[in-house]
Amino acid sequence: MAKSIPFDPDNLVLTKNELLDFCDKVLEKWNKHPSKNANNILAMTAVKASIVWTDEDALKAIWSEIISWVFELLYENALSQGKNDDVDWSNVMKKLKNKK
Repeated sequence: MAKSIPFDPDNLVLTKNELLDFCDKVLEKWNKHPSKNANNILAMTAVKASIVWTDEDALKAIWSEIISWVFELLYENALSQGKNDDVDWSNVMKKLKNKK
């Protein structure tokens, strides 16, 4: 009988190669307009290099923490934008839903 592992959205299960693939997708997008995205490309290249040099266990610890904080940052960012009385929250929710 297989042991059931509880779901934890903050626990990174992606591999090093999957993280590198993500970086490559972002770089591919930014490289369509390299002069506009030069600083971003440089920064993402540094992120990619750090992933290459870091062992899998450290990556899981670091990126699990990043994932955990992303939800809090998104929430705080939405609240900050929502301080404007002109914000139509239904449009915000639609954009979040259709982001991908």
